[in-house]
Amino acid sequence: MADANRFRDSTQILLPAGALDGVREELEQQFTLTVREEGNQVRIIGSPVEIKDAGDFLAMNGVAFA
Repeated sequence: MADANRFRDSTQILLPAGALDGVREELEQQFTLTVREEGNQVRIIGSPVEIKDAGDFLAMNGVAFA
């Protein structure tokens, strides 16, 4: 059976609030994602393929995440 944490990691990115400043609009235009603001964090949710591509996009735009 698949590990739930591994699946969750492949379908979301969790960032500090403000990490998407300057790139959020382009991110949402290029990818099919849900972006939720949750207090002092931003959660980006999408399919594993979209999350991988969005992560590459964020990295190319200087947004660091684990």
